[in-house]
Amino acid sequence: MSGMRVDVKVVMLGKESVGKTSLVERYVHHRFLVGPYQNTIGAAFVAKQIQVGEKCITLGIWDTAGSERYEAMSRMYYRGARAAVVCYDLTDKRSFERASFWVKELKTNEELCQIYLCGTKKDLIANDRHLRQIDYHDAQDFAEEIGAQHFETSSKTGNNIDELFQKIGEDYMSSEMELMPAEEPGVDLNQKKNSYFYSCCLSN
Repeated sequence: MSGMRVDVKVVMLGKESVGKTSLVERYVHHRFLVGPYQNTIGAAFVAKQIQVGEKCITLGIWDTAGSERYEAMSRMYYRGARAAVVCYDLTDKRSFERASFWVKELKTNEELCQIYLCGTKKDLIANDRHLRQIDYHDAQDFAEEIGAQHFETSSKTGNNIDELFQKIGEDYMSSEMELMPAEEPGVDLNQKKNSYFYSCCLSN
């Protein structure tokens, strides 16, 4: 990452095996790897440029370890993040409970970090609705309560993944526009010569 200019630091958080790495693989490399992934140790970093309007920005994505024994390390990686994708597995109720833990962490320690609540493995419940353990409306209500965007995604099919990261980029650009200083009012050249403003120099 040396010398790389990253506009938006994005951190992936959530319980192990919820599919954070699969989600990043699908988004960045447009692929779904069949078979078990080796659990992430610490965090993996990848960057991707996206177009938002007329501007090209770079997302720096940190895929953190989900195991509880790496919690302290994950805290190090989410410091300064402008966006956090908090993932839960749609077929695993405990993973949703764990997502609540990360939301509390971010709300306490990273006030400027925008949260995106992300349900994964949507393809599994599409094939068998009985596998769903987290009701869509319950997750949506939780997202609204914490001021987060909510997405249900599938790394296997790619459903909603591009939309998730594009929204992150768009929200970042909107927030940057809001932080820009207001343009100072121009000088009225039609004012009388003895006016105070008339005597000010105009900047180039």
